[in-house]
Amino acid sequence: MKVQGFFNNIKSKDPAARNNIEILLFYPGVHAVFFYNVAHRLYKFKLYFVAKLVAHISRFLTGIEIHPAAKIGKNLFIDHGMGVVIGETAEIGDNVTIYQGVTLGGTGKHKGKRHPTIGNNVVIGAGAKVLGPIVIVEGCKIGAGSVVLRDVNEKATAVGVPARIISKN
Repeated sequence: MKVQGFFNNIKSKDPAARNNIEILLFYPGVHAVFFYNVAHRLYKFKLYFVAKLVAHISRFLTGIEIHPAAKIGKNLFIDHGMGVVIGETAEIGDNVTIYQGVTLGGTGKHKGKRHPTIGNNVVIGAGAKVLGPIVIVEGCKIGAGSVVLRDVNEKATAVGVPARIISKN
């Protein structure tokens, strides 16, 4: 069942998740993804103002800002999401985990693709900044507080300011 898979994904990533009711009521990342899904559908129907209004209300309620044009795969888990920002042209794969204070942002005012593409099964640590039209491939880990400005083209762990590869998985 699809819904049970959603809850099992969160329980597998967060040992504090005791039951489905707690997840529905007390996880702002779940609320933010729900609002994103509504806003994203509105955005696809070119109802830009309403989509951005829904996204704005979501940011007010959850502390998590997700642009309605971003592309997000299945089972995104935003844990302790306060301060998370996901930009307009960001693309996020399946089974990604994002911790508080993460920014998937741009580096300038140019048009077109200006936010990162995150592969499947990536973990992005608290406070990390992944900036620009870069690619983080499947299975990577980005350390807390890191600033990633270049592609991470292999399954690896990147840490530091600016981020560098410290281990290859």
